Amino acid sequence: MTQKFALIDCNNFYVSCERVFDPALEGRPVVVLSNNDGCCVARSNEVKALGVKMGTPWFQLRELAGRHGIIARSSNYTLYADMSNRVMGILAEFSPRQEIYSIDECFLDVTGFVNVDLTDYSQTIRTRVSRWVGLPVCVGIGTTKTLAKLANHVAKKRPQYDGVFDYGTLADSEQAALLESIDVGEVWGVGGRIAARLQRRGIANVLDLRKADPKILRREFGVTLERTLRELRGESCLELEEVNPPKQQIICSRSFGQPVMRLAELREAVTAYTARAAGKLRAQNSVAGAVHVFVNTNLFKPNEPRYQAGLAVPLLVPTSDTLALVNAAIGGLEQIYRPGYRYQKAGVMLLELDSARSRQFLLFDEPEADAAERRKHLMKTLDEVNRRMGKGALRLAGEGLQQRWKVRSDYKSPCYTTRWDELPVVSAR
Repeated sequence: MTQKFALIDCNNFYVSCERVFDPALEGRPVVVLSNNDGCCVARSNEVKALGVKMGTPWFQLRELAGRHGIIARSSNYTLYADMSNRVMGILAEFSPRQEIYSIDECFLDVTGFVNVDLTDYSQTIRTRVSRWVGLPVCVGIGTTKTLAKLANHVAKKRPQYDGVFDYGTLADSEQAALLESIDVGEVWGVGGRIAARLQRRGIANVLDLRKADPKILRREFGVTLERTLRELRGESCLELEEVNPPKQQIICSRSFGQPVMRLAELREAVTAYTARAAGKLRAQNSVAGAVHVFVNTNLFKPNEPRYQAGLAVPLLVPTSDTLALVNAAIGGLEQIYRPGYRYQKAGVMLLELDSARSRQFLLFDEPEADAAERRKHLMKTLDEVNRRMGKGALRLAGEGLQQRWKVRSDYKSPCYTTRWDELPVVSAR
């Protein structure tokens, strides 16, 4: 039986999440900014029409924003993650097999839906998500994951398909004409550099890529692009991944809201980042064998002294214990810290990850075993409280209270769906 995949993608996800709770943003140019309100990480269609590129620094848009009324919002990842969970929960009801590919898109296996009109079925998906969560989505359908991604691109960019496109409904000649009209850089996995190299070889559009010699592509570009070509030809090479594999490393890093010079404030930041990384480590039931801590100044300010350093601290025993990981990270920080610099960023990386497994204690290690078991229960309680009461409800004192180093977010919207004190309020007059 021929496989079939549906790729569901939320349109302008971050901006759309902001619009759900602020309808006044509908139809207006909106951007969502990165940490510290730095660059555009999401743009409404109105902003895209003005020629604003992804990653454009906000300070460069001030004049344009004034002329066209562009509205900025600071990134609100807590809200976006919760909205994503709601969408993915709805989509899971439409197929027994689902792969959550990113925060705003997922694959559904629709193989064997023989008595179902997949276009009508996909319109039902769009309607359900719109009514229940308020977010617009598009659906692309294909016999491979790459074709489903490409079909989603068509559904999103070509209004005549009303947000749903099934690649398999086209005749061979129509498919060829469609692929010829799409730039090769739009293919899943073909980045800007690869697209430029392909174009120099005369492969300018998707049809050119589908016609290319797979052996030559493999030799010059690697097996990944060869696999992409085969998927464009309808040969399914990428299986649905229903369970995401554990991460091989976990990074938590942020730029500071303002330069930091004091070691005490760096300790607070590194403690907070390590605690966050440790929570992610336990969530995937892993332990870390080493902690890498790093700091750096602003490399884009040539008039200021520059410094960057990092240090990997091995652990005697692999662990997911927040306190043990924090102690290692702080020990590394104190070794690489140099006074007199204006630090812009710090972070931690958990390395040598492995599945969590019980330590084996000898008879004379019983006190140590008891202490480890108590610490394990403490970490479980910490995670449970933060899960129920909200991230950061319970945290280490070493993370600080004022946190002057915290990222700047001058345009941040409330966490409407995850904090009782920020619930939207409706009043009748």
